[in-house]
This record gives sequence, C-alpha cells and structure tokens, in this order.
Amino acid sequence: MKQQVKTEQAAPAIGAYSQGVSFGNLVITSGQLALLPSGEWAGGDARAQAKQAMDNLGAVLRAAGTDYDRVVKTTIFVANMDDFADINEVYSGYFQPPFPARSLVQVARLPKDALVEIEAIAELH
Repeated sequence: MKQQVKTEQAAPAIGAYSQGVSFGNLVITSGQLALLPSGEWAGGDARAQAKQAMDNLGAVLRAAGTDYDRVVKTTIFVANMDDFADINEVYSGYFQPPFPARSLVQVARLPKDALVEIEAIAELH
C-alpha cells in the first residue's frame, strides 16, 4: 500500500503531488528544488541550488524513515549542462561509495526557472 511522505523540514509541494511516496520497501521522492522549507525561493547559483535541493531530499528521506546511504537511484535535471561540475561536486558530498545509479539530463526549463532539480528512489530501513 502506498503512503504519502510529508515533512515540514523540506520545501512544500507547489502542485498536485507529494514530497514523496513510500511503497513496499521503497520511497520515491518528487523532484526537489532550491526552495526553503518555508516555501520561499532560496535561489543562488547552480552550486547553491544543488545544496538546497539535496538538503530537501535528505529531509524527505528522513521523514520516510531512510537516508542518503539507502538511495539506489537519482535523477538530476539541469537547465545548463555547463553547471555539471559544480552540481556533481555538491552532489557527491552527500553520498559514500558505492554511489547510487544516476541519470543527469539537461532540460529546456524547470519550475521557478530553477537551475537544478533532484529526485531519488531509496530503500526503506
């Protein structure tokens, strides 16, 4: 049975979706942007946005009862592939080897004209 994952420690949903959903022994998060838990835009460059997105991702994972070390797959959406190195540097600081499987794709536009959005699939403890 699927269950909604919700926390006030991460940015609230800005549409008709959940911050995350647990199903069986997995949690699937929605894409996390550089929004503060208050819902205000954190902004900044790609590095700052990646950090806030990863912090939000961590809060959703913890609310589900898991954490970064149980993440098996991430998808990163970027507005500009030229930001890859900065985003990758921030991202890699949140994980230990073996790193999760990952896709990183450049997209035409992200919500709120964000530079980065990050989602994950993790195993529950």
